Amino acid sequence: MSVPQPPDPIPGARLLFSLDPAVSHLNHGSFGAVPIGVQRAQQRLRDETEANPLRFFTLGLTDRLAHTRRHLATFLGADPDGTALVPNATTGVAVVLQSFGLRPGDEVLTTDHGYGAVDLSIARECRRTGAVTRALRVPLSATDEEVVQIVRSGLRPGRTRLLVVDQLTSPTARLLPVAAVVAVAREHGVPVLVDAAHAPGMLPGTVAGVGADFWVGNLHKWAYAPRGTAVLVVAEPWRQRIEPLVVSWEQESGFPGHVEWQATTDYTAWLAAPVGLFTLRSLGLDRVRAHNAALAAYGQRVLGDALGVPPTELPDPGGPGVAMRIVPLPPGVATDLEAARALRARIAARLATEVSVAGWAGRGWLRVCGQVYNTADEYERLAARLPALLAER
Repeated sequence: MSVPQPPDPIPGARLLFSLDPAVSHLNHGSFGAVPIGVQRAQQRLRDETEANPLRFFTLGLTDRLAHTRRHLATFLGADPDGTALVPNATTGVAVVLQSFGLRPGDEVLTTDHGYGAVDLSIARECRRTGAVTRALRVPLSATDEEVVQIVRSGLRPGRTRLLVVDQLTSPTARLLPVAAVVAVAREHGVPVLVDAAHAPGMLPGTVAGVGADFWVGNLHKWAYAPRGTAVLVVAEPWRQRIEPLVVSWEQESGFPGHVEWQATTDYTAWLAAPVGLFTLRSLGLDRVRAHNAALAAYGQRVLGDALGVPPTELPDPGGPGVAMRIVPLPPGVATDLEAARALRARIAARLATEVSVAGWAGRGWLRVCGQVYNTADEYERLAARLPALLAER
């Protein structure tokens, strides 16, 4: 099986970012990278704030937030009236969980591909309410049809009160058939919360097309927004039940305003987010998506070859356009959270390369991403040096 060819670089794209050129940044999926033009737009908003704080916070800020909300919701194919700006997807999940009204004996159903902080949030809410949580095991090689069947078999009508599922999983970079999962859950009367942290900017399709009761997504990863920019989208029947984590002066306005308004928080990231979308569109949305997915696939293959992983054993993300890929590490390497963090830090310090490392299903996995500022030789250099570093253990 031939090695896939890396895509041609997008001219000038690397110059849009202020990333340290001495480091290979192959982990865009964790914290993103903010283009210089977006940084400057946010700084202008900060300057405006500091020039007259009272005017900034009291004259028209809620209207500016509403305008931003409409802009971002339109890009995502979501209803602006059902979309709230939040700092990140994890915050959106917490808002839903604490508004949902879980009771003793209720069950929150998840999969074993969930994001760690979301799992912790679910566990805390279950402890607080007396509910329980259960994770479905989904094999990494499961087809979309098998995923849907696993969910169908795992639902417990009358007990399962909420299903939480990732659109694109963080530890395993797997695209799940969320629209089909939502349809199955709806047949059984179970509401669904979709954690789409990586979807905005990377994946095609719309929020409306997923059809979930709740959908959360970050724009500070693949949509070039400043960090701290995400949305919570709530279906109309649930909006009256949503409560903010902190009550402030927009409480009486209801959703989405009372979730967004958090007094003296820094709103400049949200207000600058449309500039990130402008940057993405200027580069060409489809062009960026195709480039990033092809580059991630190339990086996975060269790293797999370096570690002796046959191409047939490299996990397929399950759909086109996915700009994150994982590679299995040797047995016994980075199989738990502490060891994974330690290895990530060693790779950063010794190889000047930022990656993600996670332990999942008793195996360590290295995750790399593709982004317009990356080049093929960055993955090749990591592949050339990583085996020796792993052999040192």
